[in-house]
Amino acid sequence: MKLSMASSPHNHSQKNLSRLMLTVIAACIPGIIAQCYFFGFGVIVQLMLALITASLSEAFMLSVRKRPVWPALSDGSAWLTAVLLAISIPPLAPWWIVVIGTVFAIVMVKQLYGGLGFNLFNPAMAAYVLLLVSFPVQMTSWTPVSSLLAQPLNLMDQASLIFFEYSANHTDLIGALTSVDGTTMATPLDTVKTAVSQNLTVDEAMMGKQFSAYAGIGWMWVNLAFLVGGLFLLKTKVINWHIPVAMLATLAFCSAIGFILAPGSHAGSLFHLLSGATMLGAFFIATDPVSASTTNRGRLIYGACIGLLVYLIRNYGGYPDAVAFAVLIMNMAVPLIDHYTQPRTYGHGAAK
Repeated sequence: MKLSMASSPHNHSQKNLSRLMLTVIAACIPGIIAQCYFFGFGVIVQLMLALITASLSEAFMLSVRKRPVWPALSDGSAWLTAVLLAISIPPLAPWWIVVIGTVFAIVMVKQLYGGLGFNLFNPAMAAYVLLLVSFPVQMTSWTPVSSLLAQPLNLMDQASLIFFEYSANHTDLIGALTSVDGTTMATPLDTVKTAVSQNLTVDEAMMGKQFSAYAGIGWMWVNLAFLVGGLFLLKTKVINWHIPVAMLATLAFCSAIGFILAPGSHAGSLFHLLSGATMLGAFFIATDPVSASTTNRGRLIYGACIGLLVYLIRNYGGYPDAVAFAVLIMNMAVPLIDHYTQPRTYGHGAAK
């Protein structure tokens, strides 16, 4: 009998690869619904653009590589990459942002490395970092929570802003992003980081209308929705518990220590856990079976290091959210982690 060796992802679930990818996409639905509720239906437009672009990019590269198109496309990995990227960018970002990012993720990060199982980096996060570094204005212009908008935005307004950067009710994108207090909105993480750099306390920064008692309005519920989806993935054994638990526990621990030592300049654990892409990163991004660690001890180390890096970059780095950077840095360390955390070979060290 010939032994066939295959590349990652290796998964012991009884579901096939396509079913696994579709299950992860389905688990994103609670978070997507929460994003639409608080930030508008521009999220759906970005999703459609990303899915179409990912399908065309994947099909083109497979044709160039003379590989069968449908078997690879139907495994759902390109669609999952598109979903993760689309829900990570601002809902009203210009259409070309998500198109450039999706093409880069599929063509450069995935297919040029050899396709699924050979990519060193998480494609969605590599594309996100490319967009953030290349187009910082567009990538940091987040829509305020719908209840704080100076004027409501319907689906047609949002589609017009995405494709043309103006609509009938708003002359430009900046006008659409203006809140009831007459200022454009930053994310809660960015607001707190900027306030601390101006010698304000965290409590003073969180006195704005965009904050609840624990985190940013909208962002808290979006994170809780992705937590629900993540628990579903754990329940169905699509992912292992090691990475999300290690990441969230480390982030909570570090932020608690920082808050105890310097409460004026460091936010507490709940703020960090319920802000930015924390839950999305812990359950849907860091657990990528291709670019993440594959041993149980390695997963704990990998997840803990991501949590530590997220805390350090959020507090001392140049970007308010840090999940993408932390994941990519640890992607590079995965071969080393796996090398030193391989389980003991059965019978090794037994008495002779």
